[in-house]
Amino acid sequence: MTAPLLKVDNVSKRFGGFVALDGINLEVAPGERLGLIGPNGSGKSTLVNCMSGTLHNETGSVHFDGHAMNGLAPHQRTHLGLARSFQLPRPFHSLSVAENIRVPLLYTVRLRRDVPHTREELEHRCHEVLGLVGLEHKAKKQPKDLTQVEMRKLELARAMAAEPKLLIADEAMAGLSESEVKDIVSLLITLNERGITIILIEHIMTAVMSFSQRLVVLVSGKKISDGDPQDVIRDPEVERAYLGQ
Repeated sequence: MTAPLLKVDNVSKRFGGFVALDGINLEVAPGERLGLIGPNGSGKSTLVNCMSGTLHNETGSVHFDGHAMNGLAPHQRTHLGLARSFQLPRPFHSLSVAENIRVPLLYTVRLRRDVPHTREELEHRCHEVLGLVGLEHKAKKQPKDLTQVEMRKLELARAMAAEPKLLIADEAMAGLSESEVKDIVSLLITLNERGITIILIEHIMTAVMSFSQRLVVLVSGKKISDGDPQDVIRDPEVERAYLGQ
């Protein structure tokens, strides 16, 4: 039996008297496409932050690729191969699109491999990443010159440049048109087919259902359902608490 790439064991998080996460257990297999859904305030972002190191859980543990993650800073987790994109894109606005990709190449991949890149190798990898997300022709542009969907692609490209084993895509499609949503879903599936495990946090159910091999639902800090997407959306508890149907 293959060991999980990510294991979240009994993770809880409080903010004062508010319980944001209440004993969450979750395993993600290598190569899996997992959808994580739930209404606003359900604990999705808190869970992602505990996994990526932005927040520290009070109880429980997070293990990634055989490493205990509790106590590790976000950049240390990135060096181990866990990367995330953000709900609101966070590019370096003073840098070009290509320069935004060079940053994780220089400060994550090079440090992980402990092998310096030549200028030519760095440029090749940078344009390879931009080509993968369809932004190679925008390499010299500033982030302010990009459309909304291009900004989403740049955010994913910045995460991809770190060469992750696991990518957490946090609402990568918010505010996009139907065709743009399909474009991002197709991109994420392509990345998965290249060997990257992906957790997708998203409110757009058509995107979640077309992407996910497994679906997990959080409500009020608790996991209420976990399984095949078609079975999960028919779960009466999910319909009452999340879908409102």
